[in-house]
Parts: sequence; C-alpha cells; structure tokens
Amino acid sequence: MTEIHGSWDARFAGVAAALGAALDADGAGASAAVFVDGEPVVDAWGGYRDAARTLPWERDTIVNVWSTTKTMVALCALLLADRGELELDAPVARYWPEFAAAGKGEVRVRHLLGHTAGLPDWGRPVTAAELCDGPAVTAALAARAPDWEPGTAAGYHAVTFGFLLGEVIARVSGRGVGRFFAEEVAAPLGADFHIGLAAEHDHRVAELLPDPEGDSPAGFPAGVADANTAAWRRAEIPALNGHGNARSVALVQSALACGGSVGGYRLLSEAGAERVFDEQFAGTDLVLGQPIRWGLGYRLENRTCSWGGWGGSVVLADAEQRMTVAYTMNQVLWQDGYSRGLEVVFAAYGGLHA
Repeated sequence: MTEIHGSWDARFAGVAAALGAALDADGAGASAAVFVDGEPVVDAWGGYRDAARTLPWERDTIVNVWSTTKTMVALCALLLADRGELELDAPVARYWPEFAAAGKGEVRVRHLLGHTAGLPDWGRPVTAAELCDGPAVTAALAARAPDWEPGTAAGYHAVTFGFLLGEVIARVSGRGVGRFFAEEVAAPLGADFHIGLAAEHDHRVAELLPDPEGDSPAGFPAGVADANTAAWRRAEIPALNGHGNARSVALVQSALACGGSVGGYRLLSEAGAERVFDEQFAGTDLVLGQPIRWGLGYRLENRTCSWGGWGGSVVLADAEQRMTVAYTMNQVLWQDGYSRGLEVVFAAYGGLHA
C-alpha cells in the first residue's frame, strides 16, 4: 500500500483511500485536495515524482496539469469582466484589432470562453516548439478564418483557447496572462500555481511519465517528453502548461464554489462568480464528438463547473455544496486517466454526505 501523506477530516478519509488506490495501481505520484466553504478538508499526496521512483512526492511538489490550466485562464477573464474592464459580449476585435481579419469582426469574447469561436486549431499541424513561441501562434490565429459561424456550434479549443483568451487578457490588462494570474489571483490567495514556470521551481516539478501506449495521443501537438523540458516550462502556453498541485488548483477554483470569496479574500463578486454558469452551448461538441454543456470556460452540470487535463488531472467546483475537488498526478494515461480523479471526486461527495 502506498503511504499517503498530508491531512484530512475523518469523514473524508475515503478521498485519501481513493488516492492510495490510484497510486497502488499506477505506482507513480499524485495529490488530491477537497475544499469546503473555501477551507481545506483534504490535502493529501503520495508516491513518487520521478520515473525511477527514488524521489518522493512532497507537499510542495508541482506538476504540469495540461488542460486544467484552462480553468485558471477562464477565471482571469471572469475577473476582468467582474471589474468591468472586459465586456464578454463585446467583439474580440475591440480589444485586439488584428483579430478582425478573415471575417472575425463579430466574434465575441464569450465565444472564446464557450469554445464556439470556430478556431479549434490552426488549420494545420503545429509542433511543441511552435507552441513555445506564443506571439507567433497567436498572430496566426488572428489571421485565420473560423471553421464555422461563431456562436452557432462548439468545438473544443484544446490548444488555441489559452492563446486566444490570453491575448485578450493581455490587451485589456497590459500584462501577459501568466503575470496577470500570478499577481491578481495566485498572490492574493497564496496559491502555488504558475502559467509559465520560473527556473527556481524546477527542482520540485514532478516528472511526467508517459502512457505505456505512447508519449502523446494521436494528433496532439505535444507529448510527455515535450512537457518535461525546460523550454516547455519557461514558455507561456495558457491552455496546457500550468504547473501546480491539487491544493493550489482547488484553492483557486474554490472562488467559483463559494460565491467569489476564498479564505476571507473576495476575488469576485457573487454575481461575477455566478456568471460561470451562463450556458454558451449545449449539444454535441464537434471536436470531442460527445454531448456537453459549455459555460464560460467550464463544462457545466447542474451547479457544478469542471474541467480536466490530458492524462488525468481534474477539478470540479460545486456551487450548491460549496465544495471544490482537485486531483493532479504525473502518470499520464491517455485513454482512462480520468477514472482516478473521478474516484477522488466520488469519494469527496461520499464524505460530504457521511
């Protein structure tokens, strides 16, 4: 049995058990966290942060969480909207004039958040090296025509989401999304999450371990080997290269479970936090090929907003129960990776109703 470290309320012991079961199965490292009313009731971790299984996963270990990063970018946009600095119904071109090219003058900011902008990719394959050159790939998106009439359909913007919203955030705030998030979200909350990672943190980054079937899923522009490089960590790839742990992810996203306030700090107004539930699309996603409800940057189900990252990381915020659950890990599983995080989520609900 893998030893689980940290702390948890007795009624949430099932979360620690679910984490342990996942680690027993994959032999790697991971962390799980549950916040209720903005306060931690589970903060647990265990396993190893390297392929050789010689370095223990520690309290301050962080890891690349892939698309769970999108929830942080979306939160930044919601924050600017709440402050009245960003109008979600405004054309993107109001803030980013170059974006109006190729018939995109009427694409709204909310289309970017709801994956309905018609820009799910670059219309051609891109490489991990290209993704590390944010200005170039962002300019390419500004020049590109949409694949469908914006607002009429949804298609998961797996990689483009971060560059599109990140540029809007930069144009509005005068700061890149990584810096904006660090100064306006992470710092006041005391959250150890980073979009673009400084070298000083490299020593505590968990090594991602590839799926036994391969380094990356078919057609995806980056793989585990890319994410384990310094070039990837230094870059600002706002849909994919956020680094954190379950504690920091759950802490930040608790703002949406708790009406905008976390640990005595008000990040958003109650109305600003509620906007996440504004449905942007309900139906079959053209990229994912499955039914989904998209809100403003998150998947919606009842009073929950959630998303996860390639390989298995996940975060869910429940505004009815005022609970947030997060799971991060370094063993990437492309096909069934989410089952581990979902077991943590189910265990958290079990504890809530114990």
